[in-house]
Amino acid sequence: MTEQPGTEPTTHAQPAPAGRRPRVAVVFGGRSSEHAVSCISAGSVLAAIDRDVYDVVPIGISRDGRWVLAADEPAKLAITGGRLPEVEESGSSVVLAGDPTNRGMVVLEPGSVPRELGAVDVVLPLLHGPYGEDGTIQGLLELAGLSYVGAGVFASAAAMDKGHMKALLAAAGLPVGPYAVVTPRQWATDPAAVRETVTALGYPVFVKPCRAGSSVGITKVHDAGALDAALELARGHDPRVIVEATIEGREIECGVLEGLDGGEPEASVPAEVVVTGDHEFYDFDAKYLPDEGTRLDVPADIPDDVARRVRELACQAYDALACEGLARVDFFLLRDGRVIVNEVNTMPGFTPSSMFPLMWQASGLDYAALVDRLIRTALARPQGLR
Repeated sequence: MTEQPGTEPTTHAQPAPAGRRPRVAVVFGGRSSEHAVSCISAGSVLAAIDRDVYDVVPIGISRDGRWVLAADEPAKLAITGGRLPEVEESGSSVVLAGDPTNRGMVVLEPGSVPRELGAVDVVLPLLHGPYGEDGTIQGLLELAGLSYVGAGVFASAAAMDKGHMKALLAAAGLPVGPYAVVTPRQWATDPAAVRETVTALGYPVFVKPCRAGSSVGITKVHDAGALDAALELARGHDPRVIVEATIEGREIECGVLEGLDGGEPEASVPAEVVVTGDHEFYDFDAKYLPDEGTRLDVPADIPDDVARRVRELACQAYDALACEGLARVDFFLLRDGRVIVNEVNTMPGFTPSSMFPLMWQASGLDYAALVDRLIRTALARPQGLR
């Protein structure tokens, strides 16, 4: 093959040596406010991976960013007695070098010589939010020459920032709702202009951190008097804030998987989130804590033509952001039948109550088969520029 001047050759993932099962590093926890959600997702995945097919190495990232060799005990990563799980820092430290000639991890223990953990064939980064879902760990894995599940650097970063994500979706001709991004400089130098811009959207509005998920730091603001406090709450999670106009409609979600053998992306059956009880919107408690009165209708009770439209838009949004592996696309279904794209999540939750695995189960792909497909897709994907 003749390489064009100035281009990088594309390499393919190196298969595990004959006679050895592929080694999967499940990475979870992380430095973001979604640390606990990541741990819950990891517990479910660790329990589902077929140990007759894969060797599994659980790697936890503590809240302050330390990588540790975690216990392979899924039950420790579940919500128990209302307590959210987190990565215990008592494990041995693990280091991953950005060196494509050495695909292993090194274990560091006080008073001991560093030891090789062994070659890793694929990484499953079950990280949500900044420092994990935003292209940072994807960049490290690219430098290390390691295959990994999910979107690459660009798609991860673009989808993580709701402002840039909506701009890209709109540029691709997809329907998005009215919004405004508030940068740190805008809020510091001209807060009056920010308030005026938000007022133009019409109250109530939703104020959100641009680069957070799991409904962390979100406020529904009903009038101008509550705006400043909502902005400061969101800024506690991210200095960049997005303010979205309220869209009255049903909340519909759809899962997308990378097509097999390089084919077109595939969409699951759509599902609906029905928020009941005392929740004004689908907040953190409604998503992850039991008995919170939220109902998930899988599949959604919508007309066939609307379901087809949702699935088409989900795949278009996936392609518009150059996603890989998987994504969950969230929509609003308006009374007049129009479908509005709300956001794209490149590493959706994998908890037992998460929509993504539930939608694929309803589409004929159970939890264990879904995890297996994600790993196999990542192992088959070329490395480098693609």
